[in-house]
Parts: sequence; C-alpha cells; structure tokens
Amino acid sequence: MRKLGLFVILLVFLLLITCEHTETIKEEKESDDIYYSFKHPETGQEYQIVHAYKLYENYEKKMREDETKRKSLLFKEEVIEPIYDACFREGEYFERSGGNYSIQAPENMKEINALIKTMDEKRINSAIEEALIKSSNYIPSQIETNVCVYPTVFEENLPYMHTDGAGKISVFYNNFYEEDTMKVAIAHEYHHSVWTERHFQKEGLETVLDHLILEGKAVMFEKLIYPDIDGTVVYFNFNKDLWKQIEPDLRKIDYSRTSQILNGGKQFPSSYGYSEGYNMLKSYLYLHPDLTPKEWTGLSGKEIYEEENYIEHYQ
Repeated sequence: MRKLGLFVILLVFLLLITCEHTETIKEEKESDDIYYSFKHPETGQEYQIVHAYKLYENYEKKMREDETKRKSLLFKEEVIEPIYDACFREGEYFERSGGNYSIQAPENMKEINALIKTMDEKRINSAIEEALIKSSNYIPSQIETNVCVYPTVFEENLPYMHTDGAGKISVFYNNFYEEDTMKVAIAHEYHHSVWTERHFQKEGLETVLDHLILEGKAVMFEKLIYPDIDGTVVYFNFNKDLWKQIEPDLRKIDYSRTSQILNGGKQFPSSYGYSEGYNMLKSYLYLHPDLTPKEWTGLSGKEIYEEENYIEHYQ
C-alpha cells in the first residue's frame, strides 16, 4: 500500500509538471505566433512581419474587465508595448513626431473584429514577403525590415501604409485591401525605409520640393518593382494652372502646404504631389538613363529639379 501511495503521489507530481510545461509552451507559441520571420534566399537580409491584430483580442478582454480605464492607455499596454521594439523603437519619424503612434485605439471593435476574421495570414505573409524580397533585389538594407499589420476601418484620408523609420513599416489593413494593393504599397514604403536608413538627417528641414521628390522616388520604385500593377496615380499632362499654385512654395518649409499638395483635395487632384515628384524624377532619368535605383535614390531634390530644368515643361 505504501508503494501504491508513493506511486500516486509521483504520478500527480509528474502531471502537475507536465501541465505547467504545456502551459508554458502554449504561451510561447501564442507569443511567437505574432511574428513571422524570414530571410532573403540569396543575401540573407532579414525581415519580420508583426501580426499586431492578434493582440486586439486581449485588448478587448482587458477593456471589458476595466471599463473605467482609458482605451488609449489599455491599447498602449496590450497592443503597442508588446511590439514596441519591432515597430517603433528608434524610428526616425516616430521620434520626430514626438512619439505619436501611427496607429490608435479603434473606435468600433465590432467592425474591427469583423475585419480580423477576413484577414488571411498566409496570403498577407506571402504578398509582403514577395514585395520585400523583390524590392531588396534593387536596394538592399543592412538592417532588419519590420512590417507591422494593424486592422483599420477605411477612411479616405488614412494611408494604406506608413513608414515610422528605417526598417519600421506600418500596414493599415482595411476591407479594400487586395494582394496587389499590398505588394505595390510595400514596395513604395520599403523605398522610404531604405532611403531613411541611408540618407535621413535628424536635424534636416525638408522643403516642399524635397517632399515631392522623395515621394516621387517611392512612386518610381513601386512602378519599377511592379510595372503591371496600378499603384499611385500619375498624371502625365503638365497642368500650368496647378503648377502656378505650387511653384512659389517649392522652396518653403511648410508641412501643411506639403500635405495639401501631395495628397490633393479641394484645389488639387488626388495624389497630385506624388505625381509631380514622379514626373520630376522621370524627366531627370531621361537625361541620365544609366543611373541605378540605388544611385538616384541618393540624389537631392534640388539636384533633380534644377539639373533637368523641370520648369520648362510649363513654359
């Protein structure tokens, strides 16, 4: 009987250890499941996709448990902090903004949950992986590129993606996303990421012209990587009336005016500034057809604009 009693005690002890070990593995698996890491098959360049939307369930749970706590604080604790290192830490534009996150607590969790149910992780991984590897074939990076995916309700003024710094790309996934949309947008943002890695100056103050050509470079790059996918809209007609409105502002440092020109709105067509920046670079490359993407990425806005005398198109 003593032997049987010892056996039962030992069995219970082993079961407790096994349960604890299983729970630990489960927790590790759930944590690891947020991240999808891979490397460039030839160069070994490293990438990571962060499925931040998988943290929203716990955020919603905590929100129900404590309805007195501010949503923004809970969102920071449950969603932002676990992925902070990968998605925000030392991000040049994140720091320049004073630490303002490119994603905020959602207003309507019902809509967000419905969207999350439609998100196909394998297809998202496949599209992003393809775009990053193709982009890296033209301009490699020396750092890991992190792409952080958030579910968002579509808004007209909300971008599909945003670069928070070198190696920090945020994807604002919504109901209108398709694989092609994601691929071309990733190529666009990857260019911003590597430009930041190579050429960003912390104390630099960019003019309206600098911003137009910076976006024009990203548009050129996306069309280089995916020539058969419709991405950023480009207007090939040189509209003199619109040009007269922006030409006096090109040398100014005015972020509000830059945003108006880039994105369009009442006085400008959609993505007008992106198109002008693209056409400036295209005109320059017509004179320098042998330049590689790596080479023209590093050119200043002033050099591109003045050397090819872009203003002649409007005279």
